[in-house]
Amino acid sequence: ASFQRHLLHAGSTFATIPQSYEAVDPLDLEEFLMSQLQSGDSALMQELGDFPDDDLRVELVEKECRTVRHSVPEDGVELDPHVRDCVKSYIQPWLVVSRRCQGDGWSVYSERAGLHTHLQKQTFESDVQPENQQKPVKSPTLAGLSDDSGRTLTSSDFNLRSLTPDQRVEGLLAFNSHEELDRLNQEARQGNRHPKLFALYPPPDEEDAVEIRPIPDCPKEHIGERIMVRCQSIKFEIDIEPIFATMALYDLKEKKKVRKVFLTPKSVMHTLQFSAIEKVLQQGEISDCADPYMTLRECESAKNKDKLEKLRGQAETFCQRLGRYRMPFAWATVKIIDVVSTATQDRDVPDSDTLKGGVSIDRRAQLPRRNSERFSTTDEQLCNISAFKPATITINSIFKQEGDRLSDEDLLKVLAEIKKTSNPQRRIKTIPGYIKLDMSPVHDTPVACLSTELIPLIPVPEKNTRTIKEVLEFPSSEVYVPHNIYRNLLYVYPQRLNFVNRLTSARNITIKIQFMSGEDPRCSLPVILGKSSGPELLQEVYTPVTYHNKSPDFYEEVKLFLPAQLTERHHLLFTFYHISCQQKQNQSGSCETLIGYSWLPILNNDRLQTGQFCLPILLERLPINYSLHTPEKLPLQVPPVKWMESHKGLFNLEVQAVSSVHTQDNHLERFFTLCHALEGGATFPLRVREEKIPENKLEHELKLSIISLSSSSLEPLVLFLHLVLDKLFTLIMQPMVIAGQTANLAQIAFESVVSIVNSLHNSQELVRDQQGRNSLLATYLYWVFRLPDPPRDIHNAGSGSMTPSAESRYSTMGRATAVSVGNMLLQSRIRSSSNPDIPAPHTSDEDAEVKSILSVKGHNNPGSRMSTYVDVNNHQNLMGSTRPSNRKQFHEELALQMVVSTGVCRENAYKYAWFFFELLVKSMAQHVSQLDKRSVPRRCRFSDRFKDDISTIVSVVTAEIGTILVKQQKEVEQAEKVNISLAFFLYDLLSLMDRGFVFQLVKNYCNQMSAKSVSMPTLISMRLEFLRILCSHEHYLNLSLFFSSPASAPASPCPSISSQSSGSCSFQEQQRILGLFELSQEFKQQHYLTGLLLTELSAALDMESEGGKVQRKAINAIYSLLCAHDLDHRCAKPEVRAKVAALYLPLVGIIIDSTNYLDFTVSDTRGGKNKTGGPEDDLQNVPPINQSVAMAIAGNPFNTLGRNVLVAMASMQGKSTATLAADTSRHLLVCFLWVMKNADKSLIQRWTVDMPPSQLNKLLELLTICVSCFEYRGKQSSDKVSTQALQKSQQAKMQLEEALLRGMGARGEMMKRVGGMDRTMGQRENLRWRKDLTQWRQTNDRQDKTKAELDQEAVISGNLATETNLIVLDLLETIVQAVPLAECKDNVVGGVLKVLLHSLTCNQSTTFLSHTFSTLRAVVVKFGDLLFEEEAEQCADLCQKVLQYCSSPVDENRSQACATLYLIMRYSYSNASNFSRVKMQVTMSLASLVGKSSDFQEEYLRCSLRTILAYAEEDTEMQNTQLPSQVDELLRNLNSILSDTVKMREFQEDPEMLMDLMYRIAKGYQTSPDLRLTWLQNMAEKHNNRKCYTESAMCLVHAAALVAEYLSMLEDHKYLPVGSVTFQNISPNVLEESAVSDDILSPDEDGVCSGRYFTESGLVGLLEQAAELFSNGGLYEAVNEVYKVIIPILEAHRDFRKLASTHDKLQRAFDNIIQKGHKRMFGTYFRVGFYGAKFGDLDEREFIYKEPGITHLPEISHRLENFYSQCFGDDTLVMIKDSTPVDKKQLNPNKAYIQITYVEPYFDDYEMKDRLTNFEKNFNLRRFMYTTPFTKSGRPRGELQEQYKRKTILTTMHAFPYVKTRINVIQKEEFDLTPIEVAIEDMQKKTRELAVATHREQPDAKMLQMVLQGSVGATVNQGPLEVAQVFLNEIPADPKLFRHHNKLRLCFKEFIMRCGEAVEKNKHLITSDQKEYQQELKKNYNRLRESLRPMLERKIPELYKPIIRPRLENRDSFKRLSFRRPQEENS
Repeated sequence: ASFQRHLLHAGSTFATIPQSYEAVDPLDLEEFLMSQLQSGDSALMQELGDFPDDDLRVELVEKECRTVRHSVPEDGVELDPHVRDCVKSYIQPWLVVSRRCQGDGWSVYSERAGLHTHLQKQTFESDVQPENQQKPVKSPTLAGLSDDSGRTLTSSDFNLRSLTPDQRVEGLLAFNSHEELDRLNQEARQGNRHPKLFALYPPPDEEDAVEIRPIPDCPKEHIGERIMVRCQSIKFEIDIEPIFATMALYDLKEKKKVRKVFLTPKSVMHTLQFSAIEKVLQQGEISDCADPYMTLRECESAKNKDKLEKLRGQAETFCQRLGRYRMPFAWATVKIIDVVSTATQDRDVPDSDTLKGGVSIDRRAQLPRRNSERFSTTDEQLCNISAFKPATITINSIFKQEGDRLSDEDLLKVLAEIKKTSNPQRRIKTIPGYIKLDMSPVHDTPVACLSTELIPLIPVPEKNTRTIKEVLEFPSSEVYVPHNIYRNLLYVYPQRLNFVNRLTSARNITIKIQFMSGEDPRCSLPVILGKSSGPELLQEVYTPVTYHNKSPDFYEEVKLFLPAQLTERHHLLFTFYHISCQQKQNQSGSCETLIGYSWLPILNNDRLQTGQFCLPILLERLPINYSLHTPEKLPLQVPPVKWMESHKGLFNLEVQAVSSVHTQDNHLERFFTLCHALEGGATFPLRVREEKIPENKLEHELKLSIISLSSSSLEPLVLFLHLVLDKLFTLIMQPMVIAGQTANLAQIAFESVVSIVNSLHNSQELVRDQQGRNSLLATYLYWVFRLPDPPRDIHNAGSGSMTPSAESRYSTMGRATAVSVGNMLLQSRIRSSSNPDIPAPHTSDEDAEVKSILSVKGHNNPGSRMSTYVDVNNHQNLMGSTRPSNRKQFHEELALQMVVSTGVCRENAYKYAWFFFELLVKSMAQHVSQLDKRSVPRRCRFSDRFKDDISTIVSVVTAEIGTILVKQQKEVEQAEKVNISLAFFLYDLLSLMDRGFVFQLVKNYCNQMSAKSVSMPTLISMRLEFLRILCSHEHYLNLSLFFSSPASAPASPCPSISSQSSGSCSFQEQQRILGLFELSQEFKQQHYLTGLLLTELSAALDMESEGGKVQRKAINAIYSLLCAHDLDHRCAKPEVRAKVAALYLPLVGIIIDSTNYLDFTVSDTRGGKNKTGGPEDDLQNVPPINQSVAMAIAGNPFNTLGRNVLVAMASMQGKSTATLAADTSRHLLVCFLWVMKNADKSLIQRWTVDMPPSQLNKLLELLTICVSCFEYRGKQSSDKVSTQALQKSQQAKMQLEEALLRGMGARGEMMKRVGGMDRTMGQRENLRWRKDLTQWRQTNDRQDKTKAELDQEAVISGNLATETNLIVLDLLETIVQAVPLAECKDNVVGGVLKVLLHSLTCNQSTTFLSHTFSTLRAVVVKFGDLLFEEEAEQCADLCQKVLQYCSSPVDENRSQACATLYLIMRYSYSNASNFSRVKMQVTMSLASLVGKSSDFQEEYLRCSLRTILAYAEEDTEMQNTQLPSQVDELLRNLNSILSDTVKMREFQEDPEMLMDLMYRIAKGYQTSPDLRLTWLQNMAEKHNNRKCYTESAMCLVHAAALVAEYLSMLEDHKYLPVGSVTFQNISPNVLEESAVSDDILSPDEDGVCSGRYFTESGLVGLLEQAAELFSNGGLYEAVNEVYKVIIPILEAHRDFRKLASTHDKLQRAFDNIIQKGHKRMFGTYFRVGFYGAKFGDLDEREFIYKEPGITHLPEISHRLENFYSQCFGDDTLVMIKDSTPVDKKQLNPNKAYIQITYVEPYFDDYEMKDRLTNFEKNFNLRRFMYTTPFTKSGRPRGELQEQYKRKTILTTMHAFPYVKTRINVIQKEEFDLTPIEVAIEDMQKKTRELAVATHREQPDAKMLQMVLQGSVGATVNQGPLEVAQVFLNEIPADPKLFRHHNKLRLCFKEFIMRCGEAVEKNKHLITSDQKEYQQELKKNYNRLRESLRPMLERKIPELYKPIIRPRLENRDSFKRLSFRRPQEENS
């Protein structure tokens, strides 16, 4: 293939993109569907609903309204156009475009939760707990453990027939033909299967699920956290008059009033609720009025009663006269945070009276007020408002109000103090009394609630109840939520009056406030909201009066409803009065005295006036037309008016508006005003604020206002976002005729849209979802956007009406003028350097690329197409387009604007392409929904010009993505987002446009992307995300033409391909079938999307990538796609499924080829069935450990596996293959299994027949992997496969719950992952789907699962394991049934059998096992001869596996296994007539099972044996043959083996005993070599597990000798060992193996010695293993001996490779001997004696135990003590501590005694001549010695002269090392040493040590000094000097001792000589700092020598007389001769 090479940037490598990776040309889908469909296909296509006509749904959704009716302005008023638009936009329904089937097939996920209830629970052996787990350790009595218990094979100590057999399998032999058997099995297998594989599999990980596009939330009114406060009561000590209270909320941090309780977590901390209490105005200061409240009590004496009566009387008169006026009286506060936080954390606190500040919270658990410091420091403490419990609060401290501290500022100061110290600094007087409030959080709207507009909220109460009012919130920070209800409110706050300088008597001042619509007093409008106890709406309000205060502060708030239509006449009127409290005698009339007036016009230049004002006060009547001016600017009146304090501002007030009509932003206001002017009806010149705009300037001004839109501040822009965008889109559509000129604002409006989109995305305040979409815009597109109304004819008031006919309007202006207008427009803008038209100094390549894209389209001047006017005549004819000629379409205009945009605008338009894509799609959908679908075929729905534009846009966006990837690595995330939005765009287009065209776009995208020099992993990952989205299309299957089978492929549009393929049709069918499983050109064309996706997958699998990210992505894409098919209810029918599966046949090919990358392949060396062995076993099974095994052992779930990945293949391709991670491999395999489950069986069968053998082997290997991979992992650890069980954040969890609870079926809703508050969109993890919410998600957090969940998981994973394995079994059956057609059948059968046996090794459910056994039986029936003849090894494995299940605790498994085993026996007897071989195999299998498996249950196996016997007895056909008796004999043998097992079970804990028993069993099989061999191997394995390598090796040597015996009987080859004799150099014990003589057994009898070991290679294998073990055990010399036997055989076979490696091993062995030298450690030996009847047959037996190298006595003592005390109990066992002989009579008969003594190997002198090396002194040992010190007096130790010693020499039955670690002692000799002999021995030992230390090759100073110190050191107790003094001081009286005396004397002579040498030697070794030490040594040595000299020189004359003639002159001759002892014999 020719590679395209692209040089990557900056020194990176070549990215080579294979040709096959190029996207091919797609089919023309529409053409195909019209012409090529066959009837069957279209039926199938209907199944999946081919894009039905009603596929698109454009529906109007009514808005949800919180209130009973929409809030709208009052009727009967002609509305301003702007208000009209606002109201319309707030009440019109949403327009939502959706697709009918979108989301089919995903809803099933949500149903998965209940899945486990429908599933059958599968039984797994590993979950079945055997009843008798804990058996007590039995005492080790072993009847007749003597080695010569000559027991024969048949002697069975258990009668089988006494058992009752298990139930037999029905109809074992009832079938007529093999076909029928297969059919029956098939039916059984298909019954009760789970149809949907993926429903059992954990759902796909959502991390990669790019195809989920969250649906934006429906726009709602912003509502904060809400608290409901109810005032229960206000009570003072005396009750004499009405009291009025108001409540407000203050935010101390922001220092302002927050109206409605809206508490963001921050403000909660600082919010206090404040209650102001007022009473009716009366005479006197506040303190005077409050005095009675503070001094009097209700209940006191009669005197008080009078006072109260008097007060009540006064109050009554005041109420009558001054009832409408109030005065401030008192106030109280509550800290909201206290309520909330106590309520959230209930704690017990002392009684409420102790609370500071007198606020008590009445609840079971109370909390004292927090201390102040805590409050200032815990600013950020988050507090969950909505979660607190309702509370009742009692406020006990009510503060008296002070007249001079009424303003908000004063209040806030006091509140701040209270916050700090919990009570005000200055003592404010308190009034006794209390206020009781209820506070509760609001979740759902309570019944009987009114909105701020006083409209009842839903739900409405049935009966009259007390209403609750919602209070509006003034948020402390901006709220970015667009308006969506009509609200128009004004709040007025009078703040301060200043009359101080005025001399009048005005002291008690009130203000009357009115809202006027004109100047007549009757024009006062009833729009002011009343207080709760009064009427709803008022015309006027009065402020409270502060008594005798000339500059009062006010705290009143007046709330007004603003009329919708405001005129310049509307104003606020303030009237100031003085109130006289005391009635003057002469005054009978009003108590009000008018002071003056002030007013505030509501509009100023048509704009609402808000903010702070300081107004002057007019003293007299109001002049006419005053309301048209502000009081400050009132023109001079005639006559002049009189102002207070000469027109100074004296009255401060503030006005705030809360309105969804008034923008309160200059830019917006200007824009809206100008837009409405265009719509007609405006009078010119137009007034905007202070300026007037004439008609001819309108266009210019409008453009400026459009441009400046994006510079308005963010909050108003967001609030009016929907309206602004609607207007801009209208402008894009509408050609404006201004003053007779047609203006085109499309481009400018488009640019404005782009810049708004840009600024919204860039704002930090606004949220984005995880695809980077600004959520306000997403919401707008989904819910709000609708096509702008078609252009209206414009009646322009300024220039008369001009109505051009529709025709002319669209065609008057030809192309040329359009160009010029465009150019003029362009010049009015700042030109951008990236405009391709302007020759700029830098032409970046991206510009060039864009330019070329544009020029191809033929309009490279951005202004060259003003689409407003289309020259209808030409185009209509040229394009044959069916679109209406006189309408300009919004989508066309938009696409055009995108294409011609330039500069920054263009950059941002493509950066936020998602917005314009969704806009295009929604407008196209509306367009399509208006067409007549029947008459307009798909390909004619849109004009060709529009299609061109779309192609341009797609290629520009693709180019942008590529550029980012190549040039700006930092922006990769941006590229990903654009990539995803492009994919969604095409995804949506598939439902709207000509699908062939969209495929063409996909092709262009793919090829354009790969033409960029992007690195391969990035490229694949981009294309993958892109394709994932396209493939998630609900009609993906139809798009991929799944129903057209590859046979009927149409002629390809690309000639080169068609010419190739046309020839191949005549080629054989076989190639065709194989071709279906390959990713061919034809396939890619026809099944376009599938082809692309599979191409990506195979490219990804072939690629190296860091950490396999790309591979994971590719596999997850396929996997989630198949998952969607599997769960799609449209695919429920099997025939549909088969077609869908056929679509993925190439996937099978890809997977088979990628077997090498899978995380694991299987090693066949797995022992026992339950694999309890754990990781150590695995390690021994898999010699070369590769990464995956290491991982497996480290806790990867797949630790059953491990094989080196085929590196060979990798090296062929010249790169290293990355293995896939475990869970990814599982995903890939589950896809493979799904295709296999659903594909057409006959097709698969043909495929397996035609497949070349190498491919078939790969397939079988893949199946083996599948079996291991989906193995059931047991309930406890239930499926930990989801390795990324990341702890998800709380937030993500809440989001998902929310999405799930909404319960919308569509997948977009179900999987809606709200972006949430997370602005850093990079962190996708937080937004990951919450997997642990749903029961079917397996996580790793075991601790937080309930038992029920675990059970549930186990049920599902059990079913998954069963289903996957059954799919494998089905496929195996398919393969086997096709065997007769295949060439090499034995090969196939062998392969299939391997997989079957492997599956039996894994943990399987009963369901699966019963089917597997059926299949096995069928294989035996069909291919028995093949099995029993060729596949000897397979046959052995088969027997072993089946036997293993015969011991299963699950009855069902057992009965199946019995039936299978019986069938094997029967067939081997009748058809293959080699029953003896099966007999042998079964017996050996049992032996090895029993030997190796620790958890083996013999009672079940016995039962099975009995069942097999029953089969034999009931088998009528076979009654007259030998079979029943043969079976009977076999079973008896098996039974006797079992009996041994039972015994073995008892000694599980006692290894020595166990070995003795195994040894005895093996000995019992002396006559049955195969079994003896098996048992020897069992022993070897047991030893190996205990790390006794030498013994293990010995077992194998014995086994080898056994084999050698038989081989030498069969044939006589020189090079073979002559039976066991040859082995005696290794160990003399081996001669035991020659015990079998020819007459017992002849080796050629069938079935005997037929195992794999009884061959020459078997012999070599055994010996090599032995050599390896010897080497492990450190006996390198033995290695040499073993190889001496092997080498002649290898030479004879001319096996030079083996010889080379053998010599290599030998060299290593010898090297080890040289290097390790003296450092080698051999065994340590102990004598162990057992005493006491409790030991049964061990009583008084002695053994030598061999223990590892450095074992101390306490270690073995401890081990035995532990074990036997478990057997007998601690109090029964006694360890004898010394080594003196045990007297049986002294022992307590009820106790057990053990004596342990350290022994050393003992050699006679003659032996020492041969045993020179350390090894020789430790090998072949049969005699051991230990010494026991004693004295005549009975104590063990005494003085030197009374110390005797007894030496005991023990001889064992066999030589160590042997096949056991303990050997019986068979002989014992003892002799005693007298004290002087003891001394001689000691001195000889000392001398020897000195000699050794002195003469070492490498002298060791430390060692030498140690020995010297012990010899000459002065202080040595019982040292040499003392010995000499005791024994040599005088000549003994007893002549018998003369010799000893002399011998000791000579010893000392040698000793002192050696000491001298040592001292000299030390002199040369010491360092300088040891000089003194050396002198000390020398001194001691000299002293010792001098002390000894007299004794050493004294000889015993008697000894020397007879020998020597007295020739005394030569003294030295004595010395020489004294060593000769001629008379030794007769002494």
